[in-house]
Amino acid sequence: MRYRNHWLALSAVLALSFAILGGLGPDIGASAPPVPAQVSTVGGKSLFGGDTIRRGQNVWQSMGGQEVGTVWGHGAYVAPDWTADFLHRECVFMLDRWAQEGGASSYASLSPEAQAGLRARLAGDLRHNTYDPASGTLTVDALSAQAFDANAAYYARLFQDAATPTPSPVTNAQAVHRRGYVPQATQHSHRARVHRLH
Repeated sequence: MRYRNHWLALSAVLALSFAILGGLGPDIGASAPPVPAQVSTVGGKSLFGGDTIRRGQNVWQSMGGQEVGTVWGHGAYVAPDWTADFLHRECVFMLDRWAQEGGASSYASLSPEAQAGLRARLAGDLRHNTYDPASGTLTVDALSAQAFDANAAYYARLFQDAATPTPSPVTNAQAVHRRGYVPQATQHSHRARVHRLH
């Protein structure tokens, strides 16, 4: 009997917690990022559609990939965060391409001032929402499409030919990561292209 008050307190906490979760559940579902019906370039080229995204989700779920996220936060020890990996590689690809267009060999070879300019350009590009709710179409520019193709080729090698070591995709990826920019940029990205990996 002396533990009766403790059990009552625990029951009250559990009841309140589940009541809050149940109340917020519909809002969470309603505010979930959309799955685009079609992903196309500004030139009208179709990259893939919503069915492709859902098939990819089914493949990942069939392997238990949805279990990687954990309450205790140790999911990174179980498997990589493929969404973060994809967005990181996309950012590095774009930074390098812009640097090369300006005459440099790579983003890493630029001066700190020039790198800051490209980082600001990248942040604006990533945060710009190009999803049209009316048509269900997500439009990406030509460079984003090229980054997607490069990533698709990389993951094809990674998953289809796992016996062959895969070289590092971009030599300056760690340098960009150390500056803390790419994760910060991708956290605030409003593009629905994050669904390419799920």
